[in-house]
Amino acid sequence: MNSIANIWKHPKTSAAGLMIGIVTIASVLSQQGITLGVAGSGTVVTLVSGLASALLGLLARDPETSSSSTGSTQKLGVWMLIAILMVGTMPMAGCSGKTVAQQIVNWTPALQSAVATVDSTASLLDSADAAVFAAATTGFDAASNLLVAQAKAYLANPSATVLAQLQAAVVAFQQQVNASLLSAVKITNTNSQTHVLNGINAVATAVIAILALVASISSKAAVTRMASQSTIKLSTVRSYLDENKAAAMVAAHYGEPVELARVQVAQMEKCALRAGI
Repeated sequence: MNSIANIWKHPKTSAAGLMIGIVTIASVLSQQGITLGVAGSGTVVTLVSGLASALLGLLARDPETSSSSTGSTQKLGVWMLIAILMVGTMPMAGCSGKTVAQQIVNWTPALQSAVATVDSTASLLDSADAAVFAAATTGFDAASNLLVAQAKAYLANPSATVLAQLQAAVVAFQQQVNASLLSAVKITNTNSQTHVLNGINAVATAVIAILALVASISSKAAVTRMASQSTIKLSTVRSYLDENKAAAMVAAHYGEPVELARVQVAQMEKCALRAGI
């Protein structure tokens, strides 16, 4: 009875949950090749998913509060990000590459901040562990700068050529992060390993978020190419990722409840795993 009562007490949350469920089911049906018929130039499944995503965007507008325009934009962005990630492996017809590009650019400050934290982490370690950590994370600054530049370039010019460069940049950085996680777990000092993994996990969260967004606007051939360039798969390092800290970072980024962020983190990871990256 409490569950039923909660539906009436929190209608927007319940409706949002229903829309997320519809998008998730549509994604599964699409993966299985179930279309439920043709609708225009697409299928019934993609049409229903698109409508559910659009309704999530409408739900993100909260007429009951007097929040600032920045807060409204963040709410809209987070609901749209959920929809984009959940439809990541479905045909993206009608989805604006520029919309996704803006989401990618929005993640770059968090990425740069995480990399800056990694740069300062070495000072917390003893000399031996610091040397291992420095070797594991060398190149993070260059990779971060390149990825940020490519994201901004794609936002300004969302062409196939620039997208290919963005795909290469995010996969290359993801590989560096995965390699650093494998190196970090070799540090035997418990305190040092905790500091190291915390720093790398923050970078990993931002990179996985960007990777999922890039994959969502990439063709199947491009995603296959990205997967072939990924020699260290996410599945190999997933046990070293702290999903609680990732959810906290995503929640802080969007100004949203941690419970909602957990859904996004799970979808980001599923997107990458499903793509074979």
